[in-house]
Amino acid sequence: MHAMKVALPAAILMAGFLLCTSATYGKPEYSKKEKQSCSYCHVKAGAKDLNDTGKCYKDADHSLANCKAPEKK
Repeated sequence: MHAMKVALPAAILMAGFLLCTSATYGKPEYSKKEKQSCSYCHVKAGAKDLNDTGKCYKDADHSLANCKAPEKK
């Protein structure tokens, strides 16, 4: 009975985490590999929307070799 009092709330909490988390679009590995911040390819850090550099990076098989740097604002 005691195990049920702990297990049930834990299961509900875990289900809530799984339902409320969003999918990850960018990967920290890309940032480390290219030595750039997230906002180098994304419209803003934490957003899934890509700027022109990010779209080029995606289309160029995850390489910045032929991609133009984003314009500074």
